[in-house]
Amino acid sequence: MVIAGVVLIAAGLGLLGYVGWEYGGSNLISRHRQHEGVQALQRAWSGGRSEATTDWGTANALIRIPRFGSSYEVPVYEGVGDSVLAAGFGHFPGTAGPGKVGNYALAGHRVTHGEPLRGMPDLRVGDEVDVVTRKRTYVYRLVTAGPDLVVPFTAGWVVDPLPDNPETGGVEPPQKKGQRLITLTTCSELFHTDNRMVAFGVLEATRASRTS
Repeated sequence: MVIAGVVLIAAGLGLLGYVGWEYGGSNLISRHRQHEGVQALQRAWSGGRSEATTDWGTANALIRIPRFGSSYEVPVYEGVGDSVLAAGFGHFPGTAGPGKVGNYALAGHRVTHGEPLRGMPDLRVGDEVDVVTRKRTYVYRLVTAGPDLVVPFTAGWVVDPLPDNPETGGVEPPQKKGQRLITLTTCSELFHTDNRMVAFGVLEATRASRTS
């Protein structure tokens, strides 16, 4: 009985340690990586290059969301692998580039690993999402709110060039050809990842970046 009790206590402590790491330690490391990614990209831009190669991938843009505060600035990396999403936003392969016709589709963690989209449920229609590149800043306006659409993780239509909800009357961006869209995707629940919360935005303006 004593041995069994010790084993249970050890298992419990191990579980607590794992949870503490996931919800604390991983955020500290990932936020440091985000900061390093921002600095690497700014150095690249200052040197006349449009992207920066880091240990976690290739970064080529920064995301700023005013609702999340004036200091909010997260790098965007190509791809949506684990190492990328532990360092910032991931850009879905095959989707449009910043400001281009089609759908600039991004993924980001809502909890752990820097949680860049922790505040996704707070986003509202009309909120601004800025995509900053070396030469241009693309200003998107959300046309759906953060919590408006929740889909299974298998719902690939949300990253299509013009997302068309297969559910009649379902949440989707305006169905106009030639749109320049942005899509933000993240986990809809805090403690498991079966579903995704999705928000759509439309390009409103383009201006010269201060980095150019």
